[in-house]
Order: sequence, then structure tokens, then C-alpha cells
Amino acid sequence: MKFVLATQNPKKREEMAAILSDLGVEVVTEEEVGVKVEVEETGETFAENAALKAKAVMEATGLPSIGDDSGLCVDILNGAPGIYSARYGGEGLDDAGRCRLLLENLRGLTDRRAHFETVICCAFPSGEWLAAQGRCDGTIAFAPMGANGFGYDPIFFITNLKKTFAQLTAEEKAAISHRGNALREFKEKLAEYLAEHPEG
Repeated sequence: MKFVLATQNPKKREEMAAILSDLGVEVVTEEEVGVKVEVEETGETFAENAALKAKAVMEATGLPSIGDDSGLCVDILNGAPGIYSARYGGEGLDDAGRCRLLLENLRGLTDRRAHFETVICCAFPSGEWLAAQGRCDGTIAFAPMGANGFGYDPIFFITNLKKTFAQLTAEEKAAISHRGNALREFKEKLAEYLAEHPEG
């Protein structure tokens, strides 16, 4: 069964394909099925944005489609940057700039509790849906640490490991991350779905 991942990012496809490979599922990108769908993320939650992406790509391809949305939520900032994580501070900032801006906005604040969240949605041409959610709790470090990962990883500190996401190996991060948790839950739900719908 072929699933289209609502992304132009081949690394995301590789990650999803590796997770779902033993279900007999083929994961392809939009480009590989000849579409490029620009989805305006107008949702107010990660779940709404993930669903918007999945639905738009499913309608464009006629194939089951998977969309996801993730972000960093800081308690004392009322959940910001949240759904705006990738656009925090405007389009002109890169990952390092967004990290600096967040640290600046937390200057002098001692409550630095935060969590990463991911929602994965799958839209089927039949009108059926699957959704999975993952979360990872931590705090915001006082300065960037580590060279791995991307985005806010250098300042997202896992208290019990005493490391930021950027100080973990890819395997260590996947074992505890919001995205890893969401992918594992999604795989379970998809396996159940495929068992109930062997014809696809």
C-alpha cells in the first residue's frame, strides 16, 4: 500500500519509511508522485495543521496521505512559540536566531518548563482518519549546548539525562523524542487499520 508523506523533505520520508517498512507500506514524497501541494497552516493546533496537510495531499493524489506538525511549547510564555515554532520571530531568522530570540524572551525567568509536541494525521480516500500524538517534556537551557539535531534542539534540556536534544545521538533522541513517540503510536494504529482493511 502506498502512502504519500506531505513533505518535500527526503529525510522525513526516510524516517517514516524505516518505521513503517515491516507493515508492507511504501512511503513516497509529494515529488515522487508528481505533486507539490502548498498548504497554508491556518489551524490553531498542531492537530489541525497536520490534518490540513494530510487532507490536501490526499485530495491531490487520491492516495492515503500523512501530514504532521510539531513545535516547542514553553509554559511561562503561554505555550509559545507553539504552532509558530518554525516561524518564530519572522521569516528572516534561522534556527540559531530563533533560539537566541527565545532565550532573550526568557531572560531573568526561572520557570523554564517546556515540551515538544508532534501530531501525525493520516487521511484516507475513503474518508477515514488516523491520528497519533507524541510529547517530550523538558526545560529550556540557559545557553545552547550540543551540535546535533536542528531547530530548538540545542536549548531543549532533558532533566534526567542532563543533556539537550542536540547533545544526544540520533538514536538516543528518537527513543524519547516527541516525534519518536508519535511515530510509534502511529505505527500501532496503522497496523490495526491495515489488519482491518487488508484490501487497502
